[in-house]
Amino acid sequence: MKPVLVLQHMASDGPGYLATWLRQQGLPFQVFDSSAGQAYPAQIDAWGALAVLGGEMSANDPLPSLRQAERLILAAMQAGVPVIGHCLGGQLMARALGAGIGASPAPEIGWQPVRVEPHATASHWFGAGEQAVVYQWHYEAFDLPAGATLLASSPACPHQAFAVGPHLALQFHVEVDEHKLAVWSACDDPHYLALQETCPSVQSGAAMRADAARHLAAQQRLAARFYARWIGAAG
Repeated sequence: MKPVLVLQHMASDGPGYLATWLRQQGLPFQVFDSSAGQAYPAQIDAWGALAVLGGEMSANDPLPSLRQAERLILAAMQAGVPVIGHCLGGQLMARALGAGIGASPAPEIGWQPVRVEPHATASHWFGAGEQAVVYQWHYEAFDLPAGATLLASSPACPHQAFAVGPHLALQFHVEVDEHKLAVWSACDDPHYLALQETCPSVQSGAAMRADAARHLAAQQRLAARFYARWIGAAG
């Protein structure tokens, strides 16, 4: 197949486990990092699948790279090139499809449970089970676009994942690996530190690292399932 296009928005938010999985499958891919001054491709034609990563910025920020990511998302969907979005990437997918992006009912940071919706499309992506524990780091969230199928929800954020045909948008970070977890859990942003004291859906760095022993391997198995179904739709 043609190479996978990976859009990165921040130096600290690289492809992580996604890159590991693609290498394990022997699939070619190329990462374009706008924070390093790399312009995103103008067209989707040379690419077999599209993955959009996360970032600290809002999907609504007036950044040319975000608007180009949205153009590539729409072009990929129209061309039958499968798209997957992680956190900000999922928000950009929703925004490109006309849905709103705004403050999450509550921020979610760290390992948090999501409820899998009880229908066949959700089972196709998530497999058996009514719940998954996934790694979150977001203050904003997406509305559900017209024609999308809701796959998962949580009390803090009702729209955790949606599908549009073979395309998958996630509010959470299944691409997190040991390195990203170590870097992110050391965050000393004052706003984040203050939220630990007041918000039950925000974990401390120490709690994240402790819970990784129980949850990281299971999340990577879920990520591998997501990625296999995403790539499986590539022409």
